[in-house]
Parts: sequence; C-alpha cells; structure tokens
Amino acid sequence: MYLKSIRLTDFRVHERTECTFAPSVNLLYGPNGAGKTNVLDAIHYACLSKGFVTSGDRYIVRRGAKHTEVEGLFVSDGGRDRRVRMAYVPGEGKRMFVNGVPQERVSSMVGQLPVVACAPQDYALTSGGPDNRRRFLDNLLCQATPLYLDALLRFRRVLKQRNRYLASIKGGESIDTPEILASWDEQLVVFGSQIVQARQGFTDAFAEYLDHAYKAIESVAEKPTMEYHANLRLSAPEPLETIQAAYRDKLAAVFEDECRRGTTLAGPHLDDLAFRLDDMLVRRYASQGQHRTFGMALKLAMYAFLQERTGERPILLLDDVFEHLDASRSKAFLDLLQSDRIGQTIISATDRRSFDGLVPFDKGQHQALFIENGQVRALTSTEPDA
Repeated sequence: MYLKSIRLTDFRVHERTECTFAPSVNLLYGPNGAGKTNVLDAIHYACLSKGFVTSGDRYIVRRGAKHTEVEGLFVSDGGRDRRVRMAYVPGEGKRMFVNGVPQERVSSMVGQLPVVACAPQDYALTSGGPDNRRRFLDNLLCQATPLYLDALLRFRRVLKQRNRYLASIKGGESIDTPEILASWDEQLVVFGSQIVQARQGFTDAFAEYLDHAYKAIESVAEKPTMEYHANLRLSAPEPLETIQAAYRDKLAAVFEDECRRGTTLAGPHLDDLAFRLDDMLVRRYASQGQHRTFGMALKLAMYAFLQERTGERPILLLDDVFEHLDASRSKAFLDLLQSDRIGQTIISATDRRSFDGLVPFDKGQHQALFIENGQVRALTSTEPDA
C-alpha cells in the first residue's frame, strides 16, 4: 500500500497544504517549525484516526479555526484506490469517510491502512516506563487483529467505570457493594483474558521478526529478545480458561488494597515487556546507540509483522530519526528502505544533505519535498534549496 496524495485543512500549523508522494522513499525537509511532523501526524490520523505525536484531538485544530480535515488517497498493493477523509470538530468528535461513505465507528479504520511510525520519542520505548511498551503492543496488535481491538476497547471502558467506582469508595462517597463490582469484575476477566492470551501468542511469534530486523541494521552479533511480563504472573502461554481463573484469583487477592488505593490493581493494563540483548536488560544497561538501534529494530519488525498479517505493505513514517544515527547506521537503514523489503517511506528532516548521494531523488521512485510556511514543492537532486 502507498499514499498517493494528502490534503490538510486547518491541521496544526497548516491552513491548507497538499502533498503528492512517490511510491518509495520520500524526504520531507525544511526548517524547524515548518510543519513537517504535522504532515506525518496527519497521515497517521488518516490511517488510524489518531496521531503518533499529538497528545489529544483538541490540539490538532489550527489556532483560530473551527474544525480540521485530513484527506488521503491510498493505493492498495492490489491497485485499488481508497480515498479516506478524517474530519474533527471540537465538542462534536471525529468522523471518518471512505470513498465518501461515512463509517459507523472511527475504530473500524484500524488495520485497513497499516502504518508504522518512528520518532525520537521512541527512545522511551526501551528506556522508559511500561506504559510505552504497552502502547507499542496495543498499536501493533490492534492493526493486526480486529478482535484484539474490540477486546481492548471494551476492557478500557469497563476499567474506567470500575476505577471511578473504586475512587468513590476510597473517597467515602460510596460503600463497597459486591454486586456492582462483581458485574464489572466478570467483564474485566472476559476481555482482559483475551488481551493477555493475544499478547502471549504475539511474543513468541514476534521473536523471529525482531531478530531479522536487528540484523538488517546492526552488524554485531548480539541476540535481541523480548519477554512478556503479565501482571497475572503467568509463567507460560496458557489456555483462555486458565488465564481467566488466574485473573479472578488476582482480583480477589487485591480487592482490599484496591479499595484503599481507589484503582484496579489486576489486569493487562499493568503488563510490561522486557527487552534484552543477549543477557543484558536493555532498559538498564544499554548504551544510547543500542537503545536507538533496538527501538528501530522493533519498528521494522512491526512493519514485517503487519505486512504478513494484513496482506498490505504498511506506510513507514520516520520523523527526524536520522539525526540520531551515526553515518554507518544511516546508510544501512537507507539501503534497507530502498530495497524490496520496504514499500513507501516518508521521512522528515531539517535538510537533505545527509541523504544526497544515498537516495536518487531524481529517479521517479523517490522524491525530495521542501516545506516552508505550509507550502510544499518537489526538488530534483541538483536543484538548490529555496
């Protein structure tokens, strides 16, 4: 799959911006504050109805505007066009349209247009807290498995209700009513156990993808591995019934502590992943270079995993990542992006000098786009910057 064109209307700093893209490597470059990352974030919105940078929908509307729109023309690997439009009005919410047809649920788009985003903040994926790693898991599995997305949305809804009730118990506004908690507990068990089972199966399946991705960008012989640490303390992949029984036991064991603390203390919202290079725990002992390389390997592995599961080559978004790589890793990565292993890539950078000589932007498959003040134009490999 690739993105043929995109139009932004009142999206962040863009009043009205239109871009057309080449099917392989696209470099979007210009000065800081020109809106390069905004374009990548808008593409992510068109694919998944949410951004990878923006912390909330209310921040995507250009200052002084009443609403925002993003419209992209996508071409599947089979050659089928799909025009996707996302419209957001503060106070009214988001709407998604495919070829002019409104979608009943915004979440129905997830997985239809697979996308993988890499950004400097991915450093937190290997060095930060477990919430970063859970987001990685959920983003990948929601795109790969519609059933996982459904279970996750239902689980979050119940968790929010249950936490609100537990907070009211802690604050003395409610008394412990077992019947109320029991109904929420069973829903937590049903949907949470589905999430745990999917994560268990994913960890084993993902190992080979991670190993291949790491070798593609790093010449050393370190072995990357990933371990799933379930909050339910399961030692190995288990049948769904076993996971459900463990979940019920954990809820019973932590109930009094939950009432004291006013929050749910059992379930997949507290899971974590452990990343290792050989026997070294990456989060604690890796160098900055190893953190960067491992994070990029995770995203490349995600790319290959989604391609196999969805039958479409994802769009790869790289936001300012090359400024954090040394020359040898940059060259290895750019060689990979131009190979038949990767489809379309859209890169943001402040200038293109480090790409010249490594990517033939005048060959039709690749393109350099200069952006300034919300205006985008294509440049050849020999034309000077504006």
